[in-house]
Amino acid sequence: MLFLLLIPANNAIIGPHSPRFRSLMPTEPLDAIDQRILENLQKNGRLTNLELAERVGLSPSPCLRRLRRLEEEGIIVGYAARIDQRKIGLGLTAFVSLSFEKKTNTQAEQIRKTIAAMPEVIGCYITSGEHDVLLQVVVADLDEYRRFSLDRLIKVPGIKDIHSSFALETVKEYAPLPLNQLGNVQRTNTKN
Repeated sequence: MLFLLLIPANNAIIGPHSPRFRSLMPTEPLDAIDQRILENLQKNGRLTNLELAERVGLSPSPCLRRLRRLEEEGIIVGYAARIDQRKIGLGLTAFVSLSFEKKTNTQAEQIRKTIAAMPEVIGCYITSGEHDVLLQVVVADLDEYRRFSLDRLIKVPGIKDIHSSFALETVKEYAPLPLNQLGNVQRTNTKN
């Protein structure tokens, strides 16, 4: 008989009969029906449960159970509307590479928090290679980008270099995530 005992930071004992222990254990792999649910919702997040059930070949109740499980496990993290950025006056997309002066954890965390609070930054990625961070920034035009970069971004303490590239044309965006590897993905139950 194998008995596992986990002692987290708060010194609480977690044993195999604890709900917290069970919530950390992997559940079954994602299957073809899960994949069809995810594919359909990536294309149209406004499908009713009835429409989704018909498309994936389930009756509504099991479809809803699977959908709720995918949400509870954090595989589906939310639903949102896609907005045409040009039609709301955001005609310029910039990709901005940043290098930090020092790479202390405290300073890097402060830079990340400052950048995350900037509404013009719609994507922020910690990267390997020559630069530390890659930003996706949307603004109205080049004048607004100049103001953003010179009045705000360059003044963030700890940023050493800024390199900007501008999108001339969008070839692909809002693409669904590829799901062909799902048979190999082990889900983890994240309910506490």
